[in-house]
Amino acid sequence: MFGAMAVLILAGFGLAACGGDDDDAAGSDDVTSIAACGDLKTGGTDSPDLIIVSDLPLNGDSAERSSQMNSAITQVFDEAGWKAGDHSVGFMACDDSDQETGLWTEEICRENAGSYAGDDSIIGVIGTYNSGCAAEMIPILNEAEGGSLAMVSPGNTLICLTESADTCADGQPESLYPSGDRNYARVVPNDAAQGAGLVTWAADQGMKRVAVLQAAGDDTSLGQASTFVNAAQAGGVEVVAQEEWDPEAEDYRGLMKKVKGSNPDGVLLAGLTEQNGGRLIKDKVAVLGPNDGKVGLLAPDGFAQQSTIDEAGSASNGMFATVPGRAPELLGGAGKAFVKKLASGLDGAPVEIYAPYAGQAAQVMLDAIASGGDDRDAVSSALFGIKVTDGITGDFEVTESGDPSVGPITVSEAGATFKPIEVIEPKQALVAAARGES
Repeated sequence: MFGAMAVLILAGFGLAACGGDDDDAAGSDDVTSIAACGDLKTGGTDSPDLIIVSDLPLNGDSAERSSQMNSAITQVFDEAGWKAGDHSVGFMACDDSDQETGLWTEEICRENAGSYAGDDSIIGVIGTYNSGCAAEMIPILNEAEGGSLAMVSPGNTLICLTESADTCADGQPESLYPSGDRNYARVVPNDAAQGAGLVTWAADQGMKRVAVLQAAGDDTSLGQASTFVNAAQAGGVEVVAQEEWDPEAEDYRGLMKKVKGSNPDGVLLAGLTEQNGGRLIKDKVAVLGPNDGKVGLLAPDGFAQQSTIDEAGSASNGMFATVPGRAPELLGGAGKAFVKKLASGLDGAPVEIYAPYAGQAAQVMLDAIASGGDDRDAVSSALFGIKVTDGITGDFEVTESGDPSVGPITVSEAGATFKPIEVIEPKQALVAAARGES
């Protein structure tokens, strides 16, 4: 249970993540105050016309990633002069994670969504990072009083938030939009593209017999595992085992011995570093050998962060992790300049994969507000069809489903850091197969 006192304490964490040299407007009588959020940043304006919030996990293994994402958002607002069209904007960084576990919870996500929906000064939400949290928030924001509240995610990859797949439950995605109109978009490819990309990479690396492991009780992990399984045969890969791991377990050697019996030449981990990923990787290497040996190791974006290497140590060496879109090092044009400026404030730390995408989400949100003004429904509608040219993450259009029109996947290899080594653009037929389409 996430008590009121804990929520109030989190406000301080949000403040640290906001970044920027803006004057704080928090504390004024006419300024929005939400317990899960940090102070309002305004670029010097005492009372902005409209407020944009981010909703990210500010605790646990994703804290550094989320801090960088908030810094990227702030950088975009700085460059835009804290304006969207004719309206001045303010920004609050909000937390959707449990202070003790660092993980999102349904209760926190719903409570946050209710706070945003009920505050008519808030015009848009940038987030979430975790897809399961988004599934809790979208319906609440969709039926917000005063109009459907726009949401743009820099990191959600669950297919069912926008498109149908054989893993979708409860009539998703339609059931997420009770008003009948869409209010959610994302700037990263979804898990169908990532699953197809992982299969393509596995086949290219000679991993033709892959064991698939997924975190128990997590719909996002199930979705990621399913996209790989669905696309495997069409991509020339055989799934020789599919098992779950318990994120609360202290040891996975028994699980890895069971996997070893299927004689794989690759293992896929579908889940998050926060789900005891470091221990899982160590036990994979202990039982099945190093990742550059007979049995390789693959993972989607939930593992593609520095905390994976920090927790798994040398056992992570040689593992491959994919991320939707292009890694910061592989961005071009405006993206390179944006990343260089962002990196200057990180004291030598590597730029996390989703930081530029958070900046891109902020740009899309500002464009939608410039078109829709202070009308929530109009801003939500304006998201669809936005065309981005020479944006932070390149050229794309937000399609009618809310997905970006292009779907590159970056493969990185773990060493001292995750080093990007190749960009894959999976075939559309394989992407369709990943969704479960025949």
